[in-house]
Amino acid sequence: MPIPRDQVAIVILNWNGRHMLERFLPVILKHSLSSARVIIADNASTDDSIQWLSTYRDQVELIELDKNYGFTGGYNRALKQVKAEYYILLNSDVEVTPDWIRPVLEYMALNPFTAACQPKLRSCQDRHLLEHAGAAGGYMDYLGYPFCRGRMFTALEEDRGQYDTIREVFWASGASMFIRSADFHAMNGFDEVFFAHMEEIDLCWRLQQSGKQIAVIPESTIYHVGGGTLPKSSPRKTYYNFRNNLLMLHKNLPLHQLIFILPLRLILDGIAGIKFLFDGDIGDFFAVIRAHLRFYALLPSRFKVRSQQHRNRKTNQLQGVYQSSIVVAYYLKGIRKFSGLNPSKFIAK
Repeated sequence: MPIPRDQVAIVILNWNGRHMLERFLPVILKHSLSSARVIIADNASTDDSIQWLSTYRDQVELIELDKNYGFTGGYNRALKQVKAEYYILLNSDVEVTPDWIRPVLEYMALNPFTAACQPKLRSCQDRHLLEHAGAAGGYMDYLGYPFCRGRMFTALEEDRGQYDTIREVFWASGASMFIRSADFHAMNGFDEVFFAHMEEIDLCWRLQQSGKQIAVIPESTIYHVGGGTLPKSSPRKTYYNFRNNLLMLHKNLPLHQLIFILPLRLILDGIAGIKFLFDGDIGDFFAVIRAHLRFYALLPSRFKVRSQQHRNRKTNQLQGVYQSSIVVAYYLKGIRKFSGLNPSKFIAK
């Protein structure tokens, strides 16, 4: 039975993104309005986004926030105002395709323990390539490095249909995340300290620890620009990625893993920082230093968050974890494709 349109809400978070809305919103409306409401949540844009959206006032609902709360705070505040059974969190820099909603919702309707899903993401610029922000499903290695089925670090694979199977994964991309509203609110949404970057991985980790599942549905395909708010090469993005990864590990890892993994990650981050320096990326080098200093400053307040998370944890049986190091696989063994990883290392533990 089809899910009623009023129970499906596409929520697009916007901040000074009129150029992206102008490019992609008409396509979103064309391929989505029959299946879902479309809502723009505006993070106090200072461009003319709101004025431009008046053209679509009969097709688009608008939520105006009083300041820029980032990806995390913006969605948390907006979704408290949206009543629907399913949320589709969609970046403004996404081109959707015909019938992109149906396969995902059909899967979720048949699998009630699946809390969140993503479509397959391909690059909007190089349309034959899988895309960095999610590709064909998000994974994580045992040291906490995220990667994708179809993307290892910066190496993107050509989409030849090799990953067109539905899979349980570790995380679903925040660029296009289908999530049950009940599950989103049960987790208290995104962790607002993250502001932006890796907050979806943290949310999916918490969902898995609560006994829920995450999946990728490749029958649904979208095209993602990436770097719509921050460019792909940005010291600010480097700062958030390094800081938030440490916050996520501290919050979610069991103690017996944390005491080994966190010190090792601090060392590996230092090596990454030195590599930035030798490559001439001075901004990224200092971003790593700032990320670590901020992580240490936040630690006293994060112990309570960690304690609460582990009180609520129901299981440590996580899908989509590679029980080895992709740093070793990528940099020492030269593995550039997901299919080159040892499949036996993906057994949930």
